[in-house]
Amino acid sequence: MQVLIVEDHQDSCEQLERCLTRRDYDVATAGDLQTGIDFLDKQRLPDGTGYALISEARRRGIRALGIAVSGYPYPSDVNEAGATGFHYHLTKPVNCDHLCSLLKESRASEGDASTKV
Repeated sequence: MQVLIVEDHQDSCEQLERCLTRRDYDVATAGDLQTGIDFLDKQRLPDGTGYALISEARRRGIRALGIAVSGYPYPSDVNEAGATGFHYHLTKPVNCDHLCSLLKESRASEGDASTKV
């Protein structure tokens, strides 16, 4: 399974990358939206947020598990996937075991999709 981490905070990006590579995930990283979209589809967009990335990926028909990671908690009473396009929203610092369980669950339920966001 390939995992794309789009994170502008270098320490957070490195922590997530270490967490996943130690568990044998194929990890690519991007420090901004433009690089993340380039990775997904090789076409350039203006820079923006992770919500713009997942929205653009969905618009282009890219099927990928979306996991948002933020320093701010997501309201528990909102339908996350419907409101944001992400399947899950995790609050920093991320529990690596929980993140990996979400990835494994996705792999089991949808087959081994080639790209995860």
